[in-house]
Amino acid sequence: MNNPSVAPIPLAAGAQAGASPWPVFWIASIAVFLVSLDATLLYAAFGPLGRSFPSATPADMSWVLNAYTIVYAAMLVPAGGLADTHGRKRVFLIGVTLFLAASAACGMADSVGLLIAARVAQALGAALLTPASLSIILDAFPKERRAVAVSLWGAVGGLAAAVGPSLGTTVIEHFGWPAAFYLNLPLGAVSLWYGAARLREAGGGANKGRVDVVGMLLLIVAVGAFAMAITQSESPHWSRVELTVLALLGVAGLGAFILWARTARAPLVDLALFRNRSYSLVNLATLVFGTAFALMFFSYFAYLTNVWHYSLPAAGLAVTPGPLTVVPTAIIAGRIAGRYGHRRVLVPGALIYACSSLWLFSMVGSDPHYLAQWLPAVLLSGTGVGMVLPSLAGAAVAGLPPAQYAVGSAVNQATRQLGSALGVAIAVVLVGHAGVARADFLPLYVLHMGLALLTCALCLGVQTRRS
Repeated sequence: MNNPSVAPIPLAAGAQAGASPWPVFWIASIAVFLVSLDATLLYAAFGPLGRSFPSATPADMSWVLNAYTIVYAAMLVPAGGLADTHGRKRVFLIGVTLFLAASAACGMADSVGLLIAARVAQALGAALLTPASLSIILDAFPKERRAVAVSLWGAVGGLAAAVGPSLGTTVIEHFGWPAAFYLNLPLGAVSLWYGAARLREAGGGANKGRVDVVGMLLLIVAVGAFAMAITQSESPHWSRVELTVLALLGVAGLGAFILWARTARAPLVDLALFRNRSYSLVNLATLVFGTAFALMFFSYFAYLTNVWHYSLPAAGLAVTPGPLTVVPTAIIAGRIAGRYGHRRVLVPGALIYACSSLWLFSMVGSDPHYLAQWLPAVLLSGTGVGMVLPSLAGAAVAGLPPAQYAVGSAVNQATRQLGSALGVAIAVVLVGHAGVARADFLPLYVLHMGLALLTCALCLGVQTRRS
């Protein structure tokens, strides 16, 4: 098996070919767990943050969340390009270091301005480490085991995002809001320490060392403008005209990026990726499902706290069985996808996810009946998410050449972030107002069901089965 005359396949970690890739997986996944946790944990910290900065306006406080969302979405693809050209280990470790330093700065911030600046730095670190972490895992695992590894990677992130509010509430109640940021430091330090010691740099691509600066700037403008327009859609400080201009700027930036990528010698994103029908369909499905996931996630807490009048900690516990279903489901789904292709789990998973909103629409009433009404819904949604969300990430990278692991996966992750921002914006419009009642959620459930069915339709054309 271990013939010394055969050159080893470059690994991102491990002392030699044949070493177990799982230590690599956990080093990379710990960091992604923290990034995903941080994305939703602040939902619980938002109230205490506002009370700690009484002179700050609601618009100021909204930027604690929105600055992170916009910068993270805008920087993912450029960060993926840096990882592919300048080394996945190097970019990963820089990203973890920046994320941890910014987390500490968030906890120590004594003004909203400093907190927002630290959140921007945190988003930069998160964007650097996320695509690098997935490409490190892809490098470490043989092809036949990648589907399971990528599914579990996606499940780790999904689990962290889902438990964020309930965990955040518990931590903040006992230790104050700075602890929500300090929570990142111990686990992040473990990932950084072992990453520096155990990760090895994988072989680079043909364009190693070249950076498409123009492409990066154009894409940052395009994605940043789109994310800004979405997150500020309900802000009283932005007019419809200003938001339309922002959206048009995003369209213009994306058009300019496409024109540039067609002529550049070493473009940030090789547009040939999108000639692959499955890759294009997977990214469209990721946008749609990312919108649906954020829409439903937001609505869960809105319904439980406003209609059933649960406290936020109780709402977090009520939602928890769904996330706990995600990881075992993702492991099984990854094994099926590795053998039969991702379509076999994406299509039924999207249908199961649609059934969760159908259940909420038809079975959940205004009076609390957790076991009979709510628990089946979150178990259905957790099963659907476990089958779809990690499998979309896996399907996106299934046919990528090694030199494009990071940027190809970053396109998929950035698409999901835009979908998430869109989902939250829609949910705020539908159920984000005071005095919300059960009837206000019914259009949301119908929309969610339609998005899930659209995801299913798009995934029918995904073909990743190995011949």
